[in-house]
Amino acid sequence: MSRKNGYISSRRKKQKQTKSPEHPGFQAVQREIAQRQGLSEEKAGAILASQTRKASPAAKKRNPRLRRVKMPKKKGK
Repeated sequence: MSRKNGYISSRRKKQKQTKSPEHPGFQAVQREIAQRQGLSEEKAGAILASQTRKASPAAKKRNPRLRRVKMPKKKGK
């Protein structure tokens, strides 16, 4: 928080997210899985999502975006 003109401002500058070597982004990892295993990108995305859901609490703490991956909707319901 900063003080301006006697008022407390809680605005923070948004930091631009950059790709790190540890995790270049979900789409890049998906493409990498597809190339390595010779699968379609759709299947690679399913593998990535499955493993993301299994991520440890420590991994989710380091990368909160892992919490955004939801369970797929069931077919026929």
